[in-house]
Amino acid sequence: MTDTNSQILSPYDKKGITVRNRVAVAPMTRITATEDGQPTQTMFDYYMRFAKGGFGLVTTEGIYTDKAFSQGYRFQPGLADDEQARAWTAFNQAMNAQGTLVFAQLMHAGALSQGNVYRNHTVGPSAIRPKGKQMEFYFGEGQYPEPKQMTNAEIDEAVQGFVDAAQRAVKISGFNGIEIHGANGYLLDQFLTAETNHRTDRWGGDTKARVQLLANVVMAVKLNIGNAVPVGIRISQGKVNDFTSKWQDGEADAEVIFGTLAASGVDFIHITEFEAWQPAFDGTKDSLVALARRFAPNVTLIANGSLHTEERMEQVLSTGADIVTVGRAALANPDLPKILASKSEPRTFDGSILQPIAHIKEQELAMRLHG
Repeated sequence: MTDTNSQILSPYDKKGITVRNRVAVAPMTRITATEDGQPTQTMFDYYMRFAKGGFGLVTTEGIYTDKAFSQGYRFQPGLADDEQARAWTAFNQAMNAQGTLVFAQLMHAGALSQGNVYRNHTVGPSAIRPKGKQMEFYFGEGQYPEPKQMTNAEIDEAVQGFVDAAQRAVKISGFNGIEIHGANGYLLDQFLTAETNHRTDRWGGDTKARVQLLANVVMAVKLNIGNAVPVGIRISQGKVNDFTSKWQDGEADAEVIFGTLAASGVDFIHITEFEAWQPAFDGTKDSLVALARRFAPNVTLIANGSLHTEERMEQVLSTGADIVTVGRAALANPDLPKILASKSEPRTFDGSILQPIAHIKEQELAMRLHG
């Protein structure tokens, strides 16, 4: 270990994100809620390990937002009603008592839904069957069904779902922040991505039009909850069903996407790539984090993607990130901040702890773990 980890372990305080260090736990799908979307003690025990291990911030797995089309997986937690929201209250208080903030990641699965107790078909921006196959580890089977193209009323309903879930998260559950899931191929990313959005109305067309729904969700949530907690959005190029996807117009797309989100008033952007320090596009030198810093200079940037070592964390912090999130490194080291402080060597991630999916190749595993 080197003596450079003072930046990783230094506090950060901007726009309501007040954390004791700059290493956080990435959102990772768990599917350990009840069938009706209630969080369980198993979930809480999992998260509490990270709080006791010294992490300053933990972001939850994706939480579905409504009782229409948002749910993505069986045994996924929800914030679709007050009862679901109340089940998080004592947990958030306990995490805060450990000095750890908890952000709720609000997710609408759209066409990638493979387990919804409220609906028997899926929706998306266009009636285009998603690439790849459903994830068996999350109780999926076979190809994704072809979604129905969302009507304007259904789009409005989805936006309202984010707003209502955010309000419950803040006013009932006591979460310390809201992360809108705009990444990894789920609904908002489906609107952003040209291959899955063939609409000819206001929500389709060029990149500026396709990113607008993401910006509108941010603005609607912020209008509803004000400055009670920071509101951010997660952004990626890769999808859980299309790991190597890239924005078609490269850095020009990055300028439009990050610039539009910054103009929406977003407090933070959580950027995830398979390897966060690598150039975002062939033939260029800047990572997606560096591009976000260029085009959204006043927004807090959170970086995610194979940042398992102190050196990688420091590298991405030096190129524009304010905070880093880790997935596999946190699973292997629930006390990673304490390990870094003691200058000990972190434990190596062993995929066998995730049986029965240990056979999944490393890149696929990383994307499925969201970090």
